[in-house]
Amino acid sequence: MKEEAKQSSGARRRWLVDASRWRPSPAQFQAAASLLPPHERTAITRFVREDDRKRALVSRLLQYSLVHHALGIPLHQIRIDRTLEGKPYLQNKNGSFPGFNFNTSHQGDYVGIASEPLCLVGLDIVCISKPQGETALEFIKNFSSHLTDHEWNCIVSSGSPDEMLTEFYMYWCLKEAFVKATGAGVGFGLQRLEFHHTNWTDISLSIDGEEARKWRFWLFKIDEMYMASIARGHPEDAIDSFKRTLSDVVVQEEELQGALDIPEEAFTIWTVEQLLQLHD
Repeated sequence: MKEEAKQSSGARRRWLVDASRWRPSPAQFQAAASLLPPHERTAITRFVREDDRKRALVSRLLQYSLVHHALGIPLHQIRIDRTLEGKPYLQNKNGSFPGFNFNTSHQGDYVGIASEPLCLVGLDIVCISKPQGETALEFIKNFSSHLTDHEWNCIVSSGSPDEMLTEFYMYWCLKEAFVKATGAGVGFGLQRLEFHHTNWTDISLSIDGEEARKWRFWLFKIDEMYMASIARGHPEDAIDSFKRTLSDVVVQEEELQGALDIPEEAFTIWTVEQLLQLHD
């Protein structure tokens, strides 16, 4: 069992890149993009803004680097596709970790990725930026239809405008991590999700009023402006299009419970240059 746990943990990754620190020349950007399959390069060029293209490139470099690093698949053999809802998944079948899945997120300066060998995993990164041209409360009201009454009351009673904004982004970050873990995408009604917590630890979720006992959540402060959330849950909660990518994984409840309750660890920080070295 200890050996199995060690192998399993080898497919669990939490990686983060500060993409703002990478300022490639056009030639350097093209050289990095050339390491990816043609369809990935095409997807990157669809972005108009330079910063968006850079984040898209770093996100894809993270995906291929992580799969290579965690599973040992040669880079040129890695096949990553996306569901209709846009969730990336690994096409390569892996006998050791048939439930292997990963999730990416990017916001502002940061691009991140998280992977799990058994549980569904969702990652979301948010920037707690002050709204322009409106108050914090006015800004939050724009999203009130995605919040439950309980969440709304917690937000507006949390204190100063800055504290309200931070509280809102914490709820939002958790909701996004759950939806991304299941593969549901933007079509999932976020108001169906209600989060409870004790000082933002011991975080629990109810879906349509029913406690989701097979899910765990964590929040991380990246720096003064950014935070990230991780959602870990049961593969049975994946939507059909994503579930079909998991090779009909049969999860023993005892094994799943052990995987759910593993403590979260800090993110490993990578530079783009380090990712590129993995592709050499």
